[in-house]
Amino acid sequence: MTTSGSIQIPRRLPLLLTQDGVLLPGSSMRCSVDTPGNMELVRSRLLRGTSLKSTIIGVIPNTSDPATDSEELPAMHRIGTAALVVQVVGSNWPKPHYTLLVTGLCRFQIVEVLKKRPYPVAEVEQLDRLEELSSKTEFKEALGELSDEFYKYAVQLVDMLDSSVPAVAKLKRLLNNLPKDLLPDVLTSIIRTTNEEKLQILDAVGLEERFKVTIPLLLRQIEGLKLLHKTRNPKIDSDKRIVAIRPLRKLGGGAGKPFSLESADDDDDEDSDDIISLEKKIKSCNMPEPAMKVCVKEMKRLKKMPQSMPEYALTRNYLELMSELPWSKTTRDRLDIRAARILLDNDHYAMAKLKKRVLEYLAVRQLKNNLKGPILCFVGPPGVGKTSVGRSIAKTLGREFHRIALGGVCDQSDIRGHRRTYVGSMPGRIINGLKIVGVNNPVFLLDEVDKLGKSLQGDPAAALLEVLDPEQNHSFTDHYLNVAFDLSQVLFIATANTTATIPAALLDRMEVLEVPGYSQEEKIEIAHRHLIAKQLAQHGLTPEQIQIPPETTLEIITRYTREAGVRSLERRIGAVCRAVAVKVAEGQHRDGKSEPSDITDVEDRKANPSEDSRPRDISSSADLSLPPEMPILIDHHALKDILGAPMYEIEVFERLNQPGVAIGLAWTPLGGEIMFVEASRMDGEGQLTLTGQLGDVMKESAHLAISWLRSNAKRYQLTNASGSIDLLENTDIHLHFPAGAVTKDGPSAGVAIVTCLASLFSGRLVRSDVAMTGEITLRGLVLPVGGIKDKVLAAHRAKLKCVIIPQRNEKDLEEIPLNVRRDLTFVFAASLEDVLNAAFDGGFLLKRGQELLNSKL
Repeated sequence: MTTSGSIQIPRRLPLLLTQDGVLLPGSSMRCSVDTPGNMELVRSRLLRGTSLKSTIIGVIPNTSDPATDSEELPAMHRIGTAALVVQVVGSNWPKPHYTLLVTGLCRFQIVEVLKKRPYPVAEVEQLDRLEELSSKTEFKEALGELSDEFYKYAVQLVDMLDSSVPAVAKLKRLLNNLPKDLLPDVLTSIIRTTNEEKLQILDAVGLEERFKVTIPLLLRQIEGLKLLHKTRNPKIDSDKRIVAIRPLRKLGGGAGKPFSLESADDDDDEDSDDIISLEKKIKSCNMPEPAMKVCVKEMKRLKKMPQSMPEYALTRNYLELMSELPWSKTTRDRLDIRAARILLDNDHYAMAKLKKRVLEYLAVRQLKNNLKGPILCFVGPPGVGKTSVGRSIAKTLGREFHRIALGGVCDQSDIRGHRRTYVGSMPGRIINGLKIVGVNNPVFLLDEVDKLGKSLQGDPAAALLEVLDPEQNHSFTDHYLNVAFDLSQVLFIATANTTATIPAALLDRMEVLEVPGYSQEEKIEIAHRHLIAKQLAQHGLTPEQIQIPPETTLEIITRYTREAGVRSLERRIGAVCRAVAVKVAEGQHRDGKSEPSDITDVEDRKANPSEDSRPRDISSSADLSLPPEMPILIDHHALKDILGAPMYEIEVFERLNQPGVAIGLAWTPLGGEIMFVEASRMDGEGQLTLTGQLGDVMKESAHLAISWLRSNAKRYQLTNASGSIDLLENTDIHLHFPAGAVTKDGPSAGVAIVTCLASLFSGRLVRSDVAMTGEITLRGLVLPVGGIKDKVLAAHRAKLKCVIIPQRNEKDLEEIPLNVRRDLTFVFAASLEDVLNAAFDGGFLLKRGQELLNSKL
C-alpha cells in the first residue's frame, strides 16, 4: 500500500477513463460509463466487490478522440486521481450505461500498465507527499505569503455569496476547517474553469505551483461576480441573496460536469425570466379561487426546486397547462334565428327534425343567456351526415368546433386524464380539447360514442357520466388537473350508429335525436346540391366539362349502391369524375400539340356545326378518343362503361314465385333492409330447423309462429302434405333466412314468419309487392316495433308497393317524407288475421274458403 497522511491507496489500481470531466482530489463528480472497458470495470470490480479496497479506482482523463473506435488502449493522461466510488446507478435508456458518483482522494502517476483487457489495470505511484508538510509552521515556512494570499481571495469569493444557502454555509466551514494545502483542488472544482485549466491543476504536483496556477482563476471568478452584481441591480449591490441562490442551484452539475458558478447562473437567468412570465400569465387568466390557490402553491414549490429534479419539469408543465386553459375566455354566440335557419338549410337537405331542435336551442339561448349546454346524441346509419351536422351547428353558433373520436377507446384515462404521480401523465381528451380551442364554450363532437371499449384500465363510458350530465359537469374534475373545471357552457354532441351498445346510464344523460336514412328523391337532391359539385372541385373539373343528369344519379342510387346514407353514392360519383378527368387531360394534351386526332371528324364538324352545341356522351369507344370540347354527358351506357355491370338488381319478383316465401323488413345499424324468409317442408318427425345465424329473439318468434298456426289450422283450413290439420305430423319444417353470414336478431320478424309458413301450408303465393314488419304474441296480436322510417325507406328502395306495419306504429309515419308515403300503401294490422288478409291477393280467409268449396264441388 502507498501511504499519504491518512489516505492509503493500493499500488495496483483499475483505471476508469473519463472523456468529459477532470476529477481533482477533495471534489466529487458524476461519470457516465458506457464504453465496453469501463462497463466491464463496473460489473467485475464495483458490483461484485465486497471490501472497501474494491471501491477505490483510478480516474484518468482520456485524451484521445471519442469518435475513434479502436481495439488498442486509448491515450491516457500520465497523472490521475485515486477515487472512492460512492454510488453506482444503472439504466437501459437510451442505451445500457452506468452513472458513478466518485470522490477524489489523491494524485497518482502511472508507472506501468499491467493489463489492458477487459479493463486496464496499472501500477501507480503516489504523488501527494502531504506528510512532509504536516505541521502549520512547516507549511507557512515553505509557502510563505502565497497561501495567505490564496486564502484571502477564497474568503472574498465566499463572502460574495449568500450564507443562508446551506451549500454556501458548508463552503465557509470548509475554508475554516480544511488544511490550506487542500483548498486549491476543492475551490478549482467549484469555480468555472475549463478542462484544460483543470488538467494544469492536476499536473501541478508541487503545492507552490498549484497555488500559483489557482490564484488567477479565483480572481477571474471574483471579477465576474462583481460585474454580475452591477448588471443585476446597482441599488441593492449589498444584498447577496440575489446572486447566490441561483448559481448554487446547479452546484451538483450533470454527468461528467463538476460544479460551476457562472454557467449555472447564466442558464438560470433565462429560466427565471420564464418563471416570472409564467407567474404573470397565471395571474392574468382569471381562474377560479380554488384553482388559483393550487397554482400559487405549486409556483412556490417550483421556485425552491432544483431544475435537476424530475419533478421540476412535471410541475412546470402542469402550471403551463393551467395558464393555457380557457377559464374565462368565451365566444359570443351569433343569435340570429333567421340566418341560422338559412345556413342549416343550405348545408343540409332534409333532416327537418334535427334542424328544428337546433333552432329551438338557439331561440332559448337568445331569451336566456345562461342556458346550460344540452347533450345531444345523433343516432343513425353511417353516411347520413351526423358529423357534418355537428360542424354546421358550431358554424351556426359562431363557436369553435372540436371533434373527439371515441371509437375503440378503452382506457378511462383518455377521458379523465392520468394522475400526476405517473410518468408520462397527461390530461384527458376533454381538457386537452379545451386547451386546443382556447374557449370554454365550444361545440364538442363525441364521435362514435357507441363504440367505446372496456378493459383493465377502466370503463371510459363510466368516465363520461360526469362529462355528459348537465347537473354535474359544472365541476368536472380531471385527474391531471385535480381541480374543478366548468363544462356547463360546452355544447356536447354525440354520434352513434345504434343505442343498443350505449350503457343505459350514459344514454339517460343524452337527448337522442334519430337521423334516419334518405329516400331516393332526397339522395338525388343531395347529390345535385352538394356531392357532384364537391367531386367536380376535387377532381379539377367544371360543369362545362361533365353533365350528370338526375336519371343517371337515380340509376347510381338504385343499381350501384345499397345504403341509408350517401357515402357510397359520393364514391361512385367520384369514380365517374376520375374517368372523365382522364379524357379531359388527354384532350388538353392533344390540343397542346395542335394535332387533330381524326381528320374526318374535323371535316364532319365543319359540315355540321350545330352538333358542337350538344353535350356528348362517352358511351362508345370511338367517342372516348375524341377531345372533350363539349360537356361529356353521363348516360346509361357511359355509366355502365365506367362503373361496370350493376351491382344490385331487384329480385323480389323472382324470389316470390313459389309458396313459402315472404318479405320482412329489418333494421340494422347501416339502415333499413328487406329480408326474405323462406320455408320448406318434408317428411319427418315434426322437427323445426332454423338457419341463417338467428338470435334468441328470432328463434322464439319462429316457435311462436308455428304454435299459432297449429292452434288455428282448423280455422284457416291449413293442412300438411298428407292432408292432416296437425301441421307437424310426420313433417319436418326448415325455416331459412338468406344472407346466412349476417347475424340477425330482433323482435320484428314474427309477422313475416307467420305469413311465410301460412303460404307454405296453404300452397298460395304471397303478394310480390308486399313487405311487413311486426312482432306477434301467442294469441295472434301484432306488437309495435322500432325503426319504422328506416324500414319503410328500405321497402321504397326495393320498389315495393305495400307495407304492413303494426297498428300502434301508425304515428311513426309522420316522420316519413310525403313523396314516399304517396308511393306506398300502408296496412295497419292489429292481429295476424289482418296481416294474412293483406299479404295474399283477395284476402286469406275468403279466398281460402272459396278454394275449398270449389275443390268439393
